[in-house]
Amino acid sequence: MRSLILLSLVAQAAFGAVLAPRNTSYACNNSPDLCSRSYSNITQLGAHDSPFLTSTSSETISFTNAGNQNVNSTAQLTAGVRLLTAQVHSNNGSWHLCHTSCSLLDAGTLSAWLSEIKTWMDNNPHDVVTILLVNSDNASAADLNSEFEAANITSYAYTPPSTTTALTTWPTLQELISNSTRLVTFVASMNPSSNTVAPYLLDEFTFVFENPYNVTSLSNFSCVADRPRIVQGQTTTAISSGRLPLVNHFLYENVGFGIDAPDTGNITTTNGKTGTGSLGQAASDCSALYGKAPAFLLVDFFDEGSTISIVNSLNGVEASTTGQTRPSTTATSDAGGGNRGGPLGLGSGSILGLALAMIACLV
Repeated sequence: MRSLILLSLVAQAAFGAVLAPRNTSYACNNSPDLCSRSYSNITQLGAHDSPFLTSTSSETISFTNAGNQNVNSTAQLTAGVRLLTAQVHSNNGSWHLCHTSCSLLDAGTLSAWLSEIKTWMDNNPHDVVTILLVNSDNASAADLNSEFEAANITSYAYTPPSTTTALTTWPTLQELISNSTRLVTFVASMNPSSNTVAPYLLDEFTFVFENPYNVTSLSNFSCVADRPRIVQGQTTTAISSGRLPLVNHFLYENVGFGIDAPDTGNITTTNGKTGTGSLGQAASDCSALYGKAPAFLLVDFFDEGSTISIVNSLNGVEASTTGQTRPSTTATSDAGGGNRGGPLGLGSGSILGLALAMIACLV
C-alpha cells in the first residue's frame, strides 16, 4: 500500500509539472485531472471477458454460472471500467461472443454487444472507451467492420496516423473527446498491412504488449513481457518499442479434466491492494519494471476487491473522481469468494457439465 501511495504522489508531481491546467467544466473518464493526459499516460481498468457473466438469462449457457464477470458491460462502464475484452467466434454464419466455444457459452452477437456500448457512450459524452477483441476464428477486417457498422458505433472510432507501427505520441483524452474519436479498438490479431477496409481496427500487438496470463498460483504473477513473441522476455525492448503495457491479473485453478477456471476462492486477494498475488502489488511491481504505470490492468470480477481504488491511485486522481457507481448486485466479497460456491460458481454437477461441453468442443 505504501508503494502505491508513493507511486501516486510521484505521478501527480510529474504530471503537474508538464500539463496544462485541469479541465474544470467536466470530467474525462471520471476525473477532470485526466483530460489533458495522453491516452498512453493513464491506467485503464479492464474487464476480462466482459460479456461473459456468471449468470444471466440473456446468454445461452450449457452449464450453470459460467463467466468472468458478475455484471454486464453497461454496469462495468458505469463503475469506471474503460477496457472491455471479448472473444469473437463464428457461429452458424454469424459473429458471436463465445467463451472458448459457442457450445460452451454464447453471449450473443458482436453487433448487439457493440450496440450496448454505443448506447452507454451516447449517454456519457466525456468518456474514452477501449475494446480488445480476441479474433478466435480469424474474422476479416470486413467481417468485423460489418458488425461495428450494424451497431452504428464507427462514428466514435479512433484511427491513428499509422496502423503499422506503435505510436510515439497518443492524443490526450480531451482531444479524443473533442474529435469524437472516443473509441479505441484493438484486435488480436489483425494484419495491419492488409486492413484497408477498417483502419480503426488496430492490431493489438502492434500497439500493446502483455505479461503472461495463464497463472495458477498467487506467487507466480509476472510483469515480464510475454506477447507478442518478438518481445517475449524482453521487457525493456517492449517498453522502448512504444507498445502500451497491458497487465493480465487473473488467477486460474484446475477444476479437473485438465480444465482451468477462474479461482474465485482467492478473488479478494487477487483483486486486493496488498499481499502476495494482489493487484496492488502487481501494479507497484510492474510500474517499477516499466518505469511508468501500466496502461491497462485486466481483471476478472472487477467489482470484487479494490480494483477501482487501485487504478484511481495509479492515476493520482483519488480526490477528483466523480460518477463511478459501484454495481449494486456484486456478490459479497468474503474469504470464500462470495456466494458463487466453487470455481466459476459451479457445483460438482456443473463442473461435469463444463468438462463434457469442453470434450464436445474437441471431438
